[in-house]
Amino acid sequence: PQPGQPGMRQAGPDAFQTVLLTDIIPMVEKEYRVLADAKHRAMAGLSMGGMQTRRITVANPTTFAYVGLFSGGVISVEDVQGAEGYQKTNKLVFMSSGSKENPRVMEAAENLRGIGMNAVGYISEGTAHEWHTWRRSLYEFAQLLFK
Repeated sequence: PQPGQPGMRQAGPDAFQTVLLTDIIPMVEKEYRVLADAKHRAMAGLSMGGMQTRRITVANPTTFAYVGLFSGGVISVEDVQGAEGYQKTNKLVFMSSGSKENPRVMEAAENLRGIGMNAVGYISEGTAHEWHTWRRSLYEFAQLLFK
């Protein structure tokens, strides 16, 4: 099947965002007993998935209250200030990396806390851009969700 045919989506940088917001979230909310609002919704990703998480959550600032970036860059004060509703909706920004990755997550978290956000930076000591970092990051992030 070709893109544009019934059942097919166009590929591109917004393809996953479109599928997530228009197909996956509505399907989960229809089929499962979930609380269908931002304060009960989180998004996280590792590496490129963390970058995708950043892009999607900044572009849709009132959709997710909890955001986790595991070796996926940082969310900046400029990102938050440029996304109307982000600061009001967001309950947690968690950014992590391995200590061998040249991380900026601690500085970014401090900057976000400076504008009143709940932001956590986490460094996985002795690890790089690898699964050990991300397992540790998930463990730390999961304990902070929905509180």
